[in-house]
Amino acid sequence: MEELELLDWKRRVFSLYAEVRSAPEPALAWRVWRAARDELFRTHPQSPVPRDEQAAFERLPYFDYDPALRVLAEVEPAEEARVLIAGSGPEHAERDKASPSPFPFRRFASAVFELGGDQRRLALYWLEAYGGGVFLPFRDETSGRETYGAGRYLLDTVKGADLGEQARQLVLDFNFAYNPSCSYDPRWACPLAPPENWLPTAIRAGERLPKTGTDTFGVSP
Repeated sequence: MEELELLDWKRRVFSLYAEVRSAPEPALAWRVWRAARDELFRTHPQSPVPRDEQAAFERLPYFDYDPALRVLAEVEPAEEARVLIAGSGPEHAERDKASPSPFPFRRFASAVFELGGDQRRLALYWLEAYGGGVFLPFRDETSGRETYGAGRYLLDTVKGADLGEQARQLVLDFNFAYNPSCSYDPRWACPLAPPENWLPTAIRAGERLPKTGTDTFGVSP
């Protein structure tokens, strides 16, 4: 039954991020996260990889882990505004969402952090749907070249993607940045990173685009 399959997927993702948050060493947590995602994408019936491609799927491609791209962010109040974030994919909503695209969010705060000697700021959004949740998408100078063109996700607590806090600051580890479901299959509809969350620098960490040409989908170099 599809609903129970989706429930199982969510349970596994929530459990995985709980393990990540409790791990004593971020790079070790990242390796555990990668292995678990590969297994889910390869075998689970709710994998975003099309079913006719799962048999050939091996693993997701990533940049090497870079400890400099794990930062702690101060959460600062922002001018609240309702934001309709554009979506990618078909007109129907992603299967575990009730709202069609565009997706209704509310900007409620900013995550402020230092990266490469410069102060950066990313908007934090709250999903304006049943239960709600914090959402943090971003684009950077690798988007459309080395990473998915519409951006990647850092936090999506509706899906369990939550790296937690440290010393009352938000953990933003770009090594855990991942592609939205619509990057694997256009049958999914996903909210995209709005312009205020486009970073004017290359973030070479996290999930990359799969190799193209004659290479098997998902095979890392």
